[in-house]
Amino acid sequence: MTATEGLKIAVIGGGSSYTPELVEGFINHYDALPVRELWLVDIDAGARKLNIVGNLAKRMVERSGLPITVHLTTDRRQAISGADFVSTQIRVGQLDARARDEAIPPKYGVIGQETTGPGGMLKALRTIPVILDICRDIEELAPNAWLLNFTNPAGMVTEAVLRYSKVKTAGLCNAPIGLIKQVSGKYGVPPEQVYAEFVGLNHLHWVSRVEVGGEDKLEELLADTSGYSAANVPAREWNPVFLRSLRALPSYYLKYFYMTDAMLEEQLESLGCGENRAEVVKRVEEQLFTLYSDPELKEKPKQLEQRGGAFYSEAAVNLMVSLHNGRNDIQTLNVANRGIIDFLPDDASIEVNCVVTKTGPLPLPITTFPPMAKGLIHAVKTYERLAIDAAVTGDRDLALQALVHHPLVPSVQTAMNLLEEMLEANKALLPKFFAPGEDAPAVRN
Repeated sequence: MTATEGLKIAVIGGGSSYTPELVEGFINHYDALPVRELWLVDIDAGARKLNIVGNLAKRMVERSGLPITVHLTTDRRQAISGADFVSTQIRVGQLDARARDEAIPPKYGVIGQETTGPGGMLKALRTIPVILDICRDIEELAPNAWLLNFTNPAGMVTEAVLRYSKVKTAGLCNAPIGLIKQVSGKYGVPPEQVYAEFVGLNHLHWVSRVEVGGEDKLEELLADTSGYSAANVPAREWNPVFLRSLRALPSYYLKYFYMTDAMLEEQLESLGCGENRAEVVKRVEEQLFTLYSDPELKEKPKQLEQRGGAFYSEAAVNLMVSLHNGRNDIQTLNVANRGIIDFLPDDASIEVNCVVTKTGPLPLPITTFPPMAKGLIHAVKTYERLAIDAAVTGDRDLALQALVHHPLVPSVQTAMNLLEEMLEANKALLPKFFAPGEDAPAVRN
C-alpha cells in the first residue's frame, strides 16, 4: 500500500452473514484503516449469498460517502493479488456438514459439537487443506499480507498455517472480546479499562485475572455462575463450589469437558426433537438474508447479534487497525507459543494476550496459570497436533490416534466406529482420505 492508494482487503467467505459487521467496522475505522478496495470472495455455491451480502455492503459504503470500492468475485486469486490483509471466514461443506458433525457423535454417546471433539476434528479435516490452498495463493500473490483467520476450529487452523506455510497469520475468536464487553457493561466502564488474562487454547481457555480500573474483580465474577456465556453454547450454570475452587473463569466451551454428561443429555434431547445448533443457525441465516435482500437496508441489522458469533468482525477490524498503525495495544489472539506455555511445542497455537505491534503480535508472559488446567491443555493439544497432521496428509492412522486421545472420546472402539462413519459422511469433502472409488475402511474389532 502507498499513502495515496489505500489498503486492499480480501475477505474469503465474503458471502457470510457476518460480513455486514466487518463492513461496518471498516466504515467506522476508516481514518485509522483507509480501505480503498474491499474484495468479497466466495465459491460458486455461495454466489447467491455473496450477491445479497455484497449489495448490502455496497449500500452501506455508499451511505457512508467513503471512497471504498466493493468488489464481488468467485476468483480468489484476483482478490488476493496485492492484498494487504486477507481474512478467512469459511465453512467447508456449509451448514449441512455442521449438522452431521453435531448429529453423528451423540449416537455413540459422545458430545457432538462443531469445534471440539469428533465434530471439531472433522471440521478441521475438511477445512485445513482449503486454508493451506489459500495460503499458497497468498505466498505467490501477496507475500507481505497478513492472514487473519476466524474460521473454526480457529486454533487448529492457525497452527496449520504456522506449521505448513510461510504466511504471516494470527487467529481470532469472539469469546475474549465478548468477555471484555460483558465486564465493561457490568461495571459501566470503557473496555479499555478492563484487563483479563487468558490462558490456554482456542475454545479451551481459562481467565485467570480480571481487573477493572486496576481493581481485582475475579472473585465477584466467579460468584456469577451464569455470567460468561454465549448464544452458541447451551446456557447451563456452573457449580459455584467448583468455580470458587478453580479460581479462574472457564471458557463456556469447557462445559463440554466439565459437564459432559449433562451437556450430552441436552444434545440428545434436542436431537430427539429433530433440533440441533446447525438447524437454529440455518433459520437465523434465512431471516438475516431476507433482511439483507431489502434494497432499503443500508446498515448492519441488529438481528445479526443473534447469530452466535457476535464481535468476530469487530475483533478482526481491531487487529487490522493495530497491525497497520502499530498501536501496541493488548488483544487476545491465537499465535505461536514460542515458550509462553513451557510444556507445549514452540509452534503450537495458543490463545493468549498479545501486544500488537506494526510488525506483528508479541505474546505476553502468563502471570497466573491455573495448575489444574495444565493436564487438559496438554491432552487437547496432543489431539490437535495429530489431527492437523492427519488433515495435511490424509493419514487415517493419525486421524484415529487423534480421536482416541481426545478427552471426550471414551474408548478405542468408539473412536474407530466414529471415524468410520464420519469419514464416510464427509467423503466428498475429504479427497486426501479417499482414493477415487474408495470407501471408508471397515472397522476391525
